[in-house]
Amino acid sequence: MTSNQPVVPVQQPIRADMKQKNGVQGERRNRRALGDIGNLVACPTAVDIGKPQNRPMTRNYRAQLVETAQAAAAVKNVKEPVKPQAGGNNGKLAPKNNEETPRRRSKKPSKSLTSVLTARSKVACGITTKPKDPVVNIDEADINNELAEVEYVEDIYTFYKLTETEGGLRDYMNSQPDMNAKMRGILIDWLVEVHRKFDLMAESLNLTINIVDRYLSVRTVPRRELQLVGIGALIVACKYEEIWPPEVSDVIAISDNAYSREQILTMEKSILGHLGWYLTVPTPYVFLVRYIKASTPTDNEMENMVFFLTELGLIHYSVIMTNKPSKLAASAVYAARCTLNKTPAWTETLKYHTGYDEDEIKDCARALVNFHACASETKLKAVYRKYLNPEKGAVALFPPARSLMAEVGRGGQSL
Repeated sequence: MTSNQPVVPVQQPIRADMKQKNGVQGERRNRRALGDIGNLVACPTAVDIGKPQNRPMTRNYRAQLVETAQAAAAVKNVKEPVKPQAGGNNGKLAPKNNEETPRRRSKKPSKSLTSVLTARSKVACGITTKPKDPVVNIDEADINNELAEVEYVEDIYTFYKLTETEGGLRDYMNSQPDMNAKMRGILIDWLVEVHRKFDLMAESLNLTINIVDRYLSVRTVPRRELQLVGIGALIVACKYEEIWPPEVSDVIAISDNAYSREQILTMEKSILGHLGWYLTVPTPYVFLVRYIKASTPTDNEMENMVFFLTELGLIHYSVIMTNKPSKLAASAVYAARCTLNKTPAWTETLKYHTGYDEDEIKDCARALVNFHACASETKLKAVYRKYLNPEKGAVALFPPARSLMAEVGRGGQSL
């Protein structure tokens, strides 16, 4: 070493004993430890390269290491071919971060010639698959109507269906020696006329006919008292249903004084006694109200046609004995829809609320349509005259449903 070189004093490390001597230990107790102030830079690339680094990390040195690592990785990717991975890009290089992967257009599978020809054949044959019409909530508009009893109306009609055969009605014609089905038809036709002249409610007519048939089921009646049974049943039904029932004197006058007041009151007591005062029965009218509502959309024309066909059926003994009230009501709605060309003739809503399939009610509906076709020619024309009135829509003049008449013979018997 020459004399021209400056002499740099070598700093010796401070030992612990020297710090204690100089009072450094006491000063450390009052100082807070410094945290990370952001000037320390970690270098993960040094670990990747696998070389120990004893050199202090500076910014220039860090940039040099990063550049070296990127160059090594690029050489490795060129030497090693890219292997396809499951669910990957099928051997293609992955796009860079700033590039978007091009979307492949999915081609729709082309229909085969066989499927096209099969579809065309079904359309030509009318075998197209159509979705079933949904069941309509017929009580939706009456939610706020307390009289509609929306909360338990379904339970009420379930009970009606269960009790409609408990009224005691049975086939009684063989037990009546002085009468036949034709005489019963004449009586009911007369009661329809009386009902129209008194301008009574439909409930009264249906209950009157029900009382007549139930009484004749348990009581043998001579021919001369048959009309008296009808008068007594009418008075009982009107007292049950009407606000202002007709008086006994009015009934005597309309029956041309055929019976006295005492005879009529005696018959009224006899009817109530033999029926056990059981008058709350599900008549066809009870079901008609619900089924007409289910025949959406409904109108006055539809309603009048349904009642017209129902009353035609009530006159005929065979219809009453072979069909329950709910089935007669459902058949009348079906026949009315066919008469008025409503499509479809039987909907899912009607099937749900009536509980009857179309095949179950077709026979009764055909009989009702046949009665409609013969209404102007028969001797019992009370129902026909009643529905000739414009107030009833003059539905008796409508042509009967041809779709059901084609399979019906004379007297309502299907061919």
